[in-house]
Amino acid sequence: MDQLKGWRRGIAAGCIGMLLPIVHAGAETDSPSRLPARQAEFLDRGLVAVKTDGGVFLSWRLLGSESYDAGFNLYRNGRKLNRKPLTSTTNYLDPAGTTDSIYTVRRVFDGREQPLAALFEAVTQGRRGRADSAEVWAGSYLPIPLQRPADGVTPAGEAYTYRANDASVGDLDGDGEYEIVLKWDPSNQKDNSQSGYTGEVFFDAYKLDGTLLWRISLGRNIRAGAHYTQFMVYDFDGDGKAEVAMKTADGSTDARGTVIGDPAADYRNTAGYVLSGPEYLTMLDGATGKALATIDYVPARGTVESWGDNYGNRVDRFLGGVAYLDGRHPSLIMSRGYYTRTVIVAWDWKHGELTQRWVFDSDISGAEYRGQGNHQLSVADVDNDGKDEIVFGAMTIDDDGTALYNTALGHGDALHVGDLDPNRPGLEVFKVMESRSSPYGLASWDAATGAILWGKLTAADTGRGMSADIDPTHPGEEMWSSAGGGLHTATGDPLTGVPSSINFGIWWDGDLSRELLDHTYDSVAGAGVGRIDKWDYLNSVSVPILVAAGTYSNNGTKGTPALQADILGDWREEALWRSQDSSELRIYTTTAPTEYKLRTLMHDPTYRLAVAWQNVAYNQPPHPGFFLGTDMKLPPAARLYFPRPRR
Repeated sequence: MDQLKGWRRGIAAGCIGMLLPIVHAGAETDSPSRLPARQAEFLDRGLVAVKTDGGVFLSWRLLGSESYDAGFNLYRNGRKLNRKPLTSTTNYLDPAGTTDSIYTVRRVFDGREQPLAALFEAVTQGRRGRADSAEVWAGSYLPIPLQRPADGVTPAGEAYTYRANDASVGDLDGDGEYEIVLKWDPSNQKDNSQSGYTGEVFFDAYKLDGTLLWRISLGRNIRAGAHYTQFMVYDFDGDGKAEVAMKTADGSTDARGTVIGDPAADYRNTAGYVLSGPEYLTMLDGATGKALATIDYVPARGTVESWGDNYGNRVDRFLGGVAYLDGRHPSLIMSRGYYTRTVIVAWDWKHGELTQRWVFDSDISGAEYRGQGNHQLSVADVDNDGKDEIVFGAMTIDDDGTALYNTALGHGDALHVGDLDPNRPGLEVFKVMESRSSPYGLASWDAATGAILWGKLTAADTGRGMSADIDPTHPGEEMWSSAGGGLHTATGDPLTGVPSSINFGIWWDGDLSRELLDHTYDSVAGAGVGRIDKWDYLNSVSVPILVAAGTYSNNGTKGTPALQADILGDWREEALWRSQDSSELRIYTTTAPTEYKLRTLMHDPTYRLAVAWQNVAYNQPPHPGFFLGTDMKLPPAARLYFPRPRR
């Protein structure tokens, strides 16, 4: 009991535990002890049990505050399965397991079992979740039943249906388990460049057992499409429970039935665009879907033409994210515009109020910052001062809202930020460019300074670009693009062949290389069937290792899942795809044993923020703030503190 009390005190103080490495993934790097402790989610073990041909495969979390030598005991129906504590891995295959088995995992601390359930109950004041037990999945995925919204008809008489689209996760109710926030897109959703009416956008919150917690509607004055609604799910005020933030308008309705603004207002023009009327930013309670605060959206649209066209394309290009601008607490990032004028705003959510921290406006900062944004952003501490920067495409904004640098490479469709090259200090950026006149169609640069490391001229709209460690014979991540670039090493050297997938990456099998998450397009259904491929670097071909039959991807040719993140089990990632008819969301998790033991990626600050912004516009895969790949060094534990949920 004394050890449990000591551990609990350590967590409350942001303890990072002992740093004793295991040998599988190399030596551990130094701890960033000078950096402030960051607010983090207190998660349960995320124990997952899946029936396979060889028995039951189990995996569980090593938390971000725990040392690599942490040991665990496993129990099936109360019977311990291991003679000695499991210290070298966080997965296990039980040959005698069945679909009727119940499993429990317990941490062994200083020779004594310390069940997470007891610690978790103390930290969360009795709000218990899954804690350390799990039932067995009968199939290869966990189905989460969905409640699809009713079909609708536009003012022009056009019928539309609904399908599940992007998702995010957060601990909405403070039980240590992730809940899912899911966007419902109407079948007539539009790109900003396309005219026409769209149906309403809905958001649902689900428990992993399919319990619907709430539904909200954005109403007729929020157009449906990838660029209109960026939703952030995060614990913004440190109460141990996540909130949900998004842009709203007159007629948006929270889960309690409260209408924001004028419920009768209809600002749609005959082309289906919404180019007049008030715009709002709303913070919603994650547990109930109740609107907590609504303020005017900044910046206001003003004159439509001032954003680059007169019909409503560029004025409604929104991005969003979460950043620790003071190094300890999360702030909400919302923006407007990236083709011409760009405005980025940071908000703090404290004591039930949204307070503006700063505004970056290219009209004020200088014309050179116009047109430098991507169809997504990234957030990372690029200068290693403990505070986050916003990598806004070709330029990066410092934690105080001023420009850190500008590469002036212009707009692009894909962006990757992380420790892409472990042989050089700091983080790197890999980005592709849309402009045919850009000096580079794809380029990598130093994330702290913007100094170009290497680039390739494509003289084409290079629409897709990917970065992942897929070839263990070269240090760091490989990078490739959709136009003229080919496959390159982290330092820009050309390699033979190029993967067919340029969309997403996922850590799935037992090695440290990353697999490729994509889809096979079904022309009859007009959607993509989810799949995972392994890059055969010896023969330069992509080899399917999972075909998720009956699932479909989102967002057309980009082939993105509803979500890809480390939300269950060990450090490897899960893929969430919708079923063909959107009657359920399916969570796929790996059942491949691995000898590598890493802390949950969701306690790595850069990775967790990447999961938060993954739903933004053209979705991109998350990267951690350390190199994860062949011959990696074990990263130190991040300095974290875990707030208690408030009643």
